[in-house]
Amino acid sequence: MLCFLNCHLPAHMDKAEQRKDNFQTILSLQQFQGPGAQGILDHDLVFWFGDLNFRIESYDLHFVKFAIDSDQLHQLWEKDQLNMAKNTWPILKGFQEGPLNFAPTFKFDVGTNKYDTSAKKRKPAWTDRILWKVKPPGGGPSPSGRESHRLQVTQHSYRSHMEYTVSDHKPVAAQFILQFAFRDDMPLVRLEVADEWVRPEQAVVRYRMETVFARSSWDWIGLYRVGFRHCKDYVAYVWAKHEDVDGNIFQVTFSEESLPKGHGDFILGYYSHTHSILIGVTEPFQISLPTSESASSSTDSSGASSEDEDDSTLELLAPKSRSPSPGKSKRHRSRSPGLARFPGLALRPSSRERRGTSRSPSPQSRCVPRVASDTGSDGSSWGSSEEGPSGLPGTWAFPSSVPRSLGLLPALRLETVDPGGGGPWGPDREASAPDSLSPSPQGRQGLEEGGLGP
Repeated sequence: MLCFLNCHLPAHMDKAEQRKDNFQTILSLQQFQGPGAQGILDHDLVFWFGDLNFRIESYDLHFVKFAIDSDQLHQLWEKDQLNMAKNTWPILKGFQEGPLNFAPTFKFDVGTNKYDTSAKKRKPAWTDRILWKVKPPGGGPSPSGRESHRLQVTQHSYRSHMEYTVSDHKPVAAQFILQFAFRDDMPLVRLEVADEWVRPEQAVVRYRMETVFARSSWDWIGLYRVGFRHCKDYVAYVWAKHEDVDGNIFQVTFSEESLPKGHGDFILGYYSHTHSILIGVTEPFQISLPTSESASSSTDSSGASSEDEDDSTLELLAPKSRSPSPGKSKRHRSRSPGLARFPGLALRPSSRERRGTSRSPSPQSRCVPRVASDTGSDGSSWGSSEEGPSGLPGTWAFPSSVPRSLGLLPALRLETVDPGGGGPWGPDREASAPDSLSPSPQGRQGLEEGGLGP
């Protein structure tokens, strides 16, 4: 909680006590509404600045000008009224100010950089000041819920601007570096989840938010494997739509198709769009959902029964766009079975793919592996993309030119091959699969370790 206090205190040399009284009145009367800081000094940090009108005592006009002209400003500091008041006025306790390494900013002839040449010949003074005060650790809990003693303020610069001549004052500016507390004593969002999910209907998450948390309609809850490295390494996610359950408790549900199959340890995290960070996480819990065996058999039968039809293509998400996208969450985050989970299947290019060039979805590498041709003893080559006598195609190869932009997968058919080597290609016709068909950084390990990832 920050407060910026600007004020114009009474002028003239003999009004120092009145300036103190005015400042005391401002601190007492100024009140703010709301659950946060209600008084000025209740804030974690207060900046106090303006034409405070403090003057230089004791020294006469000639000595003050001599100290300015000879760059001996330090001789004037000890007679500055505000510097003296810092040690004697309790109301100024804790207020800090940078060194006055610039010439006094009052009073100038308007339109010039000359000190007052009028009949009054006022003595130069540092009337324009910038001070700050950090709430001490013992001053009670911070209204923001953060630890105020961890707030650090560093003044980067403190200077006047002599180039401005429209006033009899010179403006003063300061730059600060603020390091705010980075840890909350209480999470802004607390998530509640069962110890284990063994059925899809158990994928329910309840959460409660602190009153100071500024939520956004773009917030979401991600499901992560234990050991994840980044807030966007989620396995699944759901938008925090804030279905009110009981007062300050909200609830969301993960869809069955988005949940990972099999067994593993996971963590849930609440991602704040405003803060661009996870602001609430759960303890690890287990997910034990049965893997789908029916998907494999149905894919097998459909691939064998529709040899003359093109399969639908898969739309992939660009690797640098892994955040939830409104309206597309069900499509690009669907957990379709990975190809590596179907043993005994071979990739066969469709008739449409055989007629044109390959449209590889992998933009990450320009060096796409090619399958070397093998010429048998009869001189026939099986490394081409033409169909052989058995009706099965030869191994398919990527062209040397791969599009840089992300395209669509070519239509593919899945056909069984005898794992024992008794298929039409024969035991010596085993081809190596490309290194990766996935444009996602998560798919670099190849088809052997996982399927197509988003």
